[in-house]
Amino acid sequence: MESFSNGAYNNFIGGEWVEGCNYIENINPSNTNDVIGVYSQASRDQVHDACKSAEAEFSVWSRQTAQYRANILDEIGQRILEKKEELGTLLAREEGKPIREAIGEAERAGHIFKFFAGEAIRLGGEVMSSLRTGISVGADRVPIGPVGIITPWNFPIAIPAWKIAPSLAYGCTVVFKPANLVPACAHALTEIFSKCGLNNGEFNLVMGNGSTVGETITSAREISGVSFTGSTDVGKSVSSSCVAHGARFQLEMGGKNPIVVLDDANIERAAEAAIIGAFFQTGQRCTASSRMIVTDGIHDKFIGVVKSKLDDLRIDSALLHDTDIGPAVDSRQYQQDLSYIEVGLSEAKLAWGGKCLERATPDFYIEPALFVETSNEMKINQEEVFGPIASVIRVSNYEEALHVANDTPYGLASSIFTENAKIMNDFRRRSEVGMVMCNLPTAGLDYHAPFGGVKASSYGAREQGTYAREFYTTVKTWYSYDGY
Repeated sequence: MESFSNGAYNNFIGGEWVEGCNYIENINPSNTNDVIGVYSQASRDQVHDACKSAEAEFSVWSRQTAQYRANILDEIGQRILEKKEELGTLLAREEGKPIREAIGEAERAGHIFKFFAGEAIRLGGEVMSSLRTGISVGADRVPIGPVGIITPWNFPIAIPAWKIAPSLAYGCTVVFKPANLVPACAHALTEIFSKCGLNNGEFNLVMGNGSTVGETITSAREISGVSFTGSTDVGKSVSSSCVAHGARFQLEMGGKNPIVVLDDANIERAAEAAIIGAFFQTGQRCTASSRMIVTDGIHDKFIGVVKSKLDDLRIDSALLHDTDIGPAVDSRQYQQDLSYIEVGLSEAKLAWGGKCLERATPDFYIEPALFVETSNEMKINQEEVFGPIASVIRVSNYEEALHVANDTPYGLASSIFTENAKIMNDFRRRSEVGMVMCNLPTAGLDYHAPFGGVKASSYGAREQGTYAREFYTTVKTWYSYDGY
């Protein structure tokens, strides 16, 4: 069967394109008159079929040679790189990410698959001396089994790549549920996978909402582990469902990330990093730095530089190459952003932006909003907005800045701007996060380095790089009598 029928793009189960039980239209947030396509929604029975397919194929895929798996991943990576312009355009059209960043995301995904092609071969074990004569003992890394992968809408190519690639590299099979707002990118990736040899149940795509598709995956007895990125509330339900049948789980959730700017900071660089971290990609990323914690001596000047730089940004269609910030992803996120601006207006002073914008087409454009005269206990400083809304918190010195930075239920990323190496190193040690940046934005990460946080931001093994093996593999210890 073709990847689409009855005008709809279909799910991919057991190596076959399968029509869903119903369909949704996929809308361009830069122009809501533009329907990207109609996408199938999987039924619970179809999700169960996908889980069974992954379980049945696991015994075959996991026993393939590392070179066999590496070759397929390398080919996938190469095809993604060759199609990065096409994939990036689709991403920009579907999610509203400016096309320059969207193409960059597609390119990153290609490199991720190539990286894990190498990791498939490099995965090793350990041989150690036994305490007994004539006996060898060792530990092998082995795949955990079929894996459920549930991804968000804000990085619809990169996040699936950094979950799917290590899963396949280490010998696991996959049931993949993308966010229902971005089925086109998931479907496009699946078409590449199918053309590179994943046609026997090693990889399955099931599109649909969380209450049907997501819950069925997390509760399926065939699934040995679930890797989830999304909200903290949904992450809690994922963990409960996995615990009920003994599946391991990996959760990447929210963030309320601080950027600390001290009196001796390079103010131009700090302001640029604050804007990139808080407002680019419409603030729709877990690493967004929505709290700007600034010391007295530089506070007023910093706000002035940030406002000046905001004046120069272009907020427009994601498909225009000179756009800096695109629209909110959909009407629900747009309304959520507006509601938090109303909260901010009741708590603090609006220093810049916050207006709804009209462009040539119906859309979800909103100006970035910068609030000042805020305190850390305010709602806009404690809850993850996931939109282009940030606030400035005035502090007297570094110790107060560090205290405020850590005073949050989240702990994903943080940044500090200072020329003082001693303070920099102290912040690296005492900042209660999983990732610390020094004189850099909180956004912008390398795919070969571990990704993850602490507190309510993450749970379980780290993602990306060689650390990914901690989730997708387990350790099997062996003993051997050497007397024969």
